[in-house]
Amino acid sequence: MVLPTFNDVVAARERISRYLQPTALNRYPALDELIGTETWVKHENNQPVCAFKVRGGINLLSQLTDDERRRGVITASTGNHGQSIAYAARIFGVRAIVCVPEGANPVKVRSIRGLGAEIVTHGVDFDEAREHAAQLAEEHGYRYIHSGNEPYLIAGVGTQALEILERQPDIEVIIVPIGGGSGAAGTCIVAKTINPKIQVIGVQSAEAPAAYKSWKARRLLEDRMGTIAEGLATRTAFELPQRILWEMLDDFVLVPDDEIRTAVRLMIETTRNLAEPAGAAPLAAAIRLKDRFKGKRMALILSGSNVTPAQLRELLAPP
Repeated sequence: MVLPTFNDVVAARERISRYLQPTALNRYPALDELIGTETWVKHENNQPVCAFKVRGGINLLSQLTDDERRRGVITASTGNHGQSIAYAARIFGVRAIVCVPEGANPVKVRSIRGLGAEIVTHGVDFDEAREHAAQLAEEHGYRYIHSGNEPYLIAGVGTQALEILERQPDIEVIIVPIGGGSGAAGTCIVAKTINPKIQVIGVQSAEAPAAYKSWKARRLLEDRMGTIAEGLATRTAFELPQRILWEMLDDFVLVPDDEIRTAVRLMIETTRNLAEPAGAAPLAAAIRLKDRFKGKRMALILSGSNVTPAQLRELLAPP
């Protein structure tokens, strides 16, 4: 696999600019007070599919060959990646199939279907759905899109960091959630090219630590996957993002689901923005690391806000 470069991110920005507007980067006094430092929020929750991954989907599908377009594409997702592929497939007139696990977020599944993609439900978790998608691609000749091992996806989502640093070039710390790791990998490529002193911090749920343990061990590992944050729920680490993270990520922290749940509420209270658990994870990490980064200019990537009413009631219920 070819590692994406900063130039690939710049090229991706040019491709997706016809279809996506830059998202807001906002600062909130209540959030500054909570974290104890100057804190900016990158509002990827304001994307058309309410998640950052649409950047990668458009960048990848815009570069399919004529043969790949005719064959159609297939992927697996817990929701946000699937939405991104469905959204881009509709733009470029490509047949898209998305494999989702049983019990997948119904808000995300309805969105995928509404965007015109076909839904295949298979398996108890993301990794079983992913394995099924790869099998169907082999059987039917679809262009299989892995949610992490795709340079075009990583370059596309890296444009979120490009926008952050063009708007606020004095940012010193960026905290990004990690499931498969494409968003963190793209952020690292941009931040370390523009200013190697910028610290990029990854965060994952302690209830689904495969990417974290793989980063620590510098080899791909599997682990349990019991988190409430489906955007962070990967049982197996992905090679391409990990290769980039091993080289460029400054630190990686685990936060328990209880702290992520609290961060959802605090994101609503301090910014008046809805956040799904994965999108609130950077805030949970910032609170955990507040003493370490006091006085630093920090950006949190609010990666998405796709949460069901039932999930929100559970997340906001008193402990």
